[in-house]
Amino acid sequence: CDTTAVTYSATVAGILTTHCNACHASTVANSNGAGIVLDNYTAVKTYITNGRLLNSILQNGQASAMPKNMAKLDACTINKISAWINKGALNN
Repeated sequence: CDTTAVTYSATVAGILTTHCNACHASTVANSNGAGIVLDNYTAVKTYITNGRLLNSILQNGQASAMPKNMAKLDACTINKISAWINKGALNN
């Protein structure tokens, strides 16, 4: 699991599209995703800053476990998101 070259546009956005945006895209978030939007950097940054995105995917009890009613994301996927966050969660 290579986390050295993780970026928002090349890595994180794709993960969110695959695993989150069925419920958390701006077009469906109010009906399916509790108003939480994760389909653009500005919206994602809010949930990075408050810790909810990482806590949700870690399923550590600090936020609602996500993906909802599904298995936890694999360790590599979580590590990629964590690495991006630890590098400053840049819009890159």
